[in-house]
Amino acid sequence: MKVEDVFADLPELETERLLLRKMSLDDAGDVFEFSKDPEVFKFTGGKVHQTIKDSEEFLKEIFEKYKSREIIAWGMLHKEHNRLIGDCGFIKWDTSQAKAELDYLLSKEYWNQGLMTEAVKRVIGFGFEEMRLNRIQAICEVANIASARVMEKAGMQFEGVLRNYNQHDGKPLDMKMYSIIRKEWIGR
Repeated sequence: MKVEDVFADLPELETERLLLRKMSLDDAGDVFEFSKDPEVFKFTGGKVHQTIKDSEEFLKEIFEKYKSREIIAWGMLHKEHNRLIGDCGFIKWDTSQAKAELDYLLSKEYWNQGLMTEAVKRVIGFGFEEMRLNRIQAICEVANIASARVMEKAGMQFEGVLRNYNQHDGKPLDMKMYSIIRKEWIGR
């Protein structure tokens, strides 16, 4: 299976409270609202948006990935509030090994409501059902307790600590590795 076969036209995914969909330039205001908050990027190494132009440039990069059929995250639209509140999806896909890595980001305003767990579960389902993955994994900084909890609530298992796995501002970081495999998902 090829990445472009699955991501040629990013399908919409739905959960009880969310619509996971392609992002558009109309989302620039919503993206700026959550991307200007340094706390949202505290554990990601992502760049805080200083102006709405930063959000527009970010979205233009996303559009280029859509056009070239690259693996990309879904924008998370809160159905009741009709606002884009974050993103969730795959950032790496090794087709030869049938495995992929998850990544996600959520507006601080929507933390601790179970929304990210809802999105992660739906994306995991897509990974096993549509992408035919055997393994889905994700990492987070050891200090990022909330992200670790999302992975646990989504059914992922803690595998261990990857010592000095990433760097942020020149400082080495230990990362927790979580995963779920196909037979665990099907047997749940």
